[in-house]
Amino acid sequence: MPHPLGTTPSKIVAVHLNYRSRARERGRIPSQPSYFLKPPSSLSGTDEPIVRPQGCELLGFEGEIALVIGERARNVTPENGWSHVRWVTAANDAGVYDLRYADRGSNLRSKGADGFTPIGPRLLDARQLDPAGLRLRTWVNGELAQDDTTDNLLFPFGQLIVDLSRLMTLEPGDVILTGTPAGASVVVPGGVVEVEVSDGTSSTGRLRNAITAGPVLEPYGAMPKADPAEREAAYGSTLPLLDSVVEEGLKSVAVATLSAQLRVRGLPNMSIDGVAPLRSTSTNMVGVAHTLRFLPLREDLFKQVGGGMNAQKRAIEELRPGHVLVIDARRDATAGTIGDILALRAAKLGAAGVVSDGAVRDSATVAELGLPVYAAGPHPSVLGRRHVPWDTGVPIACGGALVQPGDLIVGDADGVVVVPPELARDLIADCREQERQERFITEQVAAGVGIKGLYPIGPAWREPYETWCKGDPQ
Repeated sequence: MPHPLGTTPSKIVAVHLNYRSRARERGRIPSQPSYFLKPPSSLSGTDEPIVRPQGCELLGFEGEIALVIGERARNVTPENGWSHVRWVTAANDAGVYDLRYADRGSNLRSKGADGFTPIGPRLLDARQLDPAGLRLRTWVNGELAQDDTTDNLLFPFGQLIVDLSRLMTLEPGDVILTGTPAGASVVVPGGVVEVEVSDGTSSTGRLRNAITAGPVLEPYGAMPKADPAEREAAYGSTLPLLDSVVEEGLKSVAVATLSAQLRVRGLPNMSIDGVAPLRSTSTNMVGVAHTLRFLPLREDLFKQVGGGMNAQKRAIEELRPGHVLVIDARRDATAGTIGDILALRAAKLGAAGVVSDGAVRDSATVAELGLPVYAAGPHPSVLGRRHVPWDTGVPIACGGALVQPGDLIVGDADGVVVVPPELARDLIADCREQERQERFITEQVAAGVGIKGLYPIGPAWREPYETWCKGDPQ
């Protein structure tokens, strides 16, 4: 089906980073939006194939919200930015990372191929929409891969119009691709990508595009090539986001204290239950969550996705210093989810640890690696007994806790908790104060004082505690 615009726009402008979740994946938060252009010839519609050239392996999908300009825009004022948008629809900003090196920055060949900008299937009237109240979802082979809302944008839609119109004229029919949320990754021939934009009342319907294999590119220019850096970018690997101050702060407090302070903030379900360290340590495990999801074994699907560079191996190779690999094994400890070779590779890549609500194979060897590993227990089985590795870098459930890529993971002898990164600094301060009070209380109890009015510190003990603090070196 042709794209729904009817006419060819003068330009397609695409935003690099615009969702907070994607910025966490990329490890940077831009202070201003940045853009690139896609040729109008890349436009297509729903049910039209996206063709991956032979020799390319890194065809990336990016579900996006597309804005269609309705009124000519030049030097637009902030209060009028959104008024220049006439239609909203779904888009897939597809591209092959294998050619990104050839036009670094412009993305011309990597993202400009025919059919690499499908949009549709329906246009929503922008005048009937709240630009901050839209939901974007992307499915790959029927599985939800992206789900975010426009209240999480770094740069609201109106701001994009204002920014661009300072230097160029936006003509009626021009398309602005407004950025993709977390979860964008790689899809292979045979796969199907679907994108939908909705506001709870109206919907674009699902933009559906199958991925097909194309012919070999003739050798008249740059040819496809993939290196570890491009694979990392294509698969959406998160980069270390944890600065040294936060890391040391989280290492300095107990997981039990963090759990208590999270509960005070209305977050009582942040512990990853049913896991224990393979080896005791006096140092807390602290790192940024990189996620791996297993699904129940299906033999026919395992043949397709379980071999080769499967999601389990990709998750390992995507690890960077400071990452904690968090594995959703459906709390099934009757099969191994990681063994000695992959754990060794994780350690060599500088991972801060591994957490699995399933089992660990080669547990004695893994325990000796020096890599903090928390699991539900040991099991001798190889991959393929209970699980099939499915995807990486997506929100998961591990030990009953929801873990998002970019969350902070802290573990000690008591277990593991998930810490929202935006709460970390305040949590550290409050945890230190709680532990300081507990040191004071412990001293009093050790001296024979009863706990009534002391634990927690009541009015009668407030002044003695404050006096004690003056001599406490912390």
